[in-house]
Amino acid sequence: MINYNSQKTYSVKKPVRSFRDLEVYQKTLEASVIVVKDISAGLAKIKCPFVEELVKCALGLPMALASAHSTRFGNHENSISMLERILVGCNKMVVYLEQAKGIYGDKIDVELVDDLVRRYSEARTKIFRLEKSWQKWYEPSQSRR
Repeated sequence: MINYNSQKTYSVKKPVRSFRDLEVYQKTLEASVIVVKDISAGLAKIKCPFVEELVKCALGLPMALASAHSTRFGNHENSISMLERILVGCNKMVVYLEQAKGIYGDKIDVELVDDLVRRYSEARTKIFRLEKSWQKWYEPSQSRR
């Protein structure tokens, strides 16, 4: 017998009117705040050599999503390229966080780092799906000249 209560219920997502409505923007913004407030301070105290790059990358992802969303109609190819760079940024965040955990694991909150790795991995998957949906707007054979 199937237990129907354990399954998620379907809910319609609200329409995207601005970049602030994008779930991936909200999730990367939330993660960047956690990185800056909770992770970077601890890494700065122990003089981690890549703390500045970690913070720049974390803060840059929501900004890049806002930019990509703004240019998606005017310069479609550029917005897709921006999403590719955002995917790379999510991967970089996972690497930075796992390096910090491996090097300074006894001096930082490992559970928080693991949670952030999970968040950035999930955001990367959702950004990849967003990219695929944006690619459907124009057929590959069409050219915008």
